[in-house]
Amino acid sequence: MGQIIQNKYSMRKRFEPQLKIGQRPIEETPIAKKNRDGLTHLVLALRTLYSNAEYLNKVTNILEDSIISGKKKTGRMGMNLWEIFVLSQVRLCSNMSYDQLHNTANFNSQIRQLMGVELEWGFERIEFSYQSVIDNVSLLDDQTVRKLNDVIVEFGQREVFKKKEEEALRLKTDSFVVESDVHFPTDYNLLWDCCRKALDVVTYFSDKYPGRLEGWRKIKNWRRLLKNQMRLLGKTCASGGANKEKRKSSQAANYIRVARMLENKLTSGYGQFPIGDSIDLAQMIALEEYLKLMVKHIDLVERRLVKGEIIPHHEKMFSIFETYTEWITKGKQRPNVELGKNLSVTTDHYHLIVDYRIMENQTDSQMLLKIADHVLLHHKVQSWSFDRGFWNAENKAVLSLYVPKVVMAKKGNLSMPEKEEEKQPDTIKLKNRHSAVESNIHALETRGLDRCPDKGYDHFKRYIGLGVCAYNLCCIGRALMAAQKRALKKAA
Repeated sequence: MGQIIQNKYSMRKRFEPQLKIGQRPIEETPIAKKNRDGLTHLVLALRTLYSNAEYLNKVTNILEDSIISGKKKTGRMGMNLWEIFVLSQVRLCSNMSYDQLHNTANFNSQIRQLMGVELEWGFERIEFSYQSVIDNVSLLDDQTVRKLNDVIVEFGQREVFKKKEEEALRLKTDSFVVESDVHFPTDYNLLWDCCRKALDVVTYFSDKYPGRLEGWRKIKNWRRLLKNQMRLLGKTCASGGANKEKRKSSQAANYIRVARMLENKLTSGYGQFPIGDSIDLAQMIALEEYLKLMVKHIDLVERRLVKGEIIPHHEKMFSIFETYTEWITKGKQRPNVELGKNLSVTTDHYHLIVDYRIMENQTDSQMLLKIADHVLLHHKVQSWSFDRGFWNAENKAVLSLYVPKVVMAKKGNLSMPEKEEEKQPDTIKLKNRHSAVESNIHALETRGLDRCPDKGYDHFKRYIGLGVCAYNLCCIGRALMAAQKRALKKAA
């Protein structure tokens, strides 16, 4: 396979180069030739990547610099870099939970052989604990995954699709929403979230230090009272009938009164919580944050339901847990509202995703030049198509300086020159081909990018990047399998 440079940092290996008794080489991982499942395509792509010394070195260099750079050469031997890479791709390829990934890592013989841990006989069987799987896959970050995706795209274009150096790409760009794992937000159920999480912190201290917290014997009653008030307010808002506004205002006032009582109790007793270790300190920091959010949502509920104000959009929150969540309305009939982040993807004529970007309260037209700066720096582009959301006269003018053919549907009425441009055969051809990006987006959503189950914005970004990598590898694997079928047919 060629010479592979082993890591120079710590005891964690790139992969296990020495075969054990009863172990088959990773390059001989069996592939079902007539299986159209995405996992089969992924295994074929990863097996081919592993067999290519140049690109295997590139992948492991990136993982090594990110995961084990600067670590000491002491401790137990951790999961090697190739195993981490394989498991991270398998999870997103099949849209697995960590429980399913744990089961796959221990009992799917094909994936285990691809990882290099499957033994047909001989030594003691290697198994991974549930927490080990989570901890190792979580070592990857957004920047690392972006570098990995660039290597995967380069590998696919040059080694699989045989792209020539001077060949220009035909690109398509569109955006869709990746939802965060949150419930539908209202100001009164977010206030309940703040209260219950604050009570969870109090419960933590009362369980850890029994008898040292005074005045908190009735935590369950507080929880029950607040939840009942929240539910009564929700039913009042959802129902009809006479004097609805008056009843809604009265019920909101009752809910606010109980929430303020809890806020005052927590604030006055803030100094009685004992801090014995770093975990206690983290809990106190969390309690302080929940108290701030509680005050904020008490104010929002009072202003909207008692005083009748219209709350400006920039003051609203859509989750106290996933605070990055945006309220996105894209003008669709179903779903009319999505909670998450907009993601733009740019695909080439091989259907590989060469660029992806998470939008931070930005529109498609605001993102276009940033996308172009990155893409044009790394790729030669022949044509580029967009939908109407990316339209901007300045965007099109600037992009046309660097791309021979830019297809961008205009908002509003067309001028005569624009109508003539729309009738050109190459414009019609590219507009018809642009719909292929919708198929690419659907494939991404089936790989887990419909809704992100991971907690925290850093993990949200990593999850999206891994989904893009898994999609590209499946695309490469599908092309490899088609080439194998053509070769067999030709030989027959």
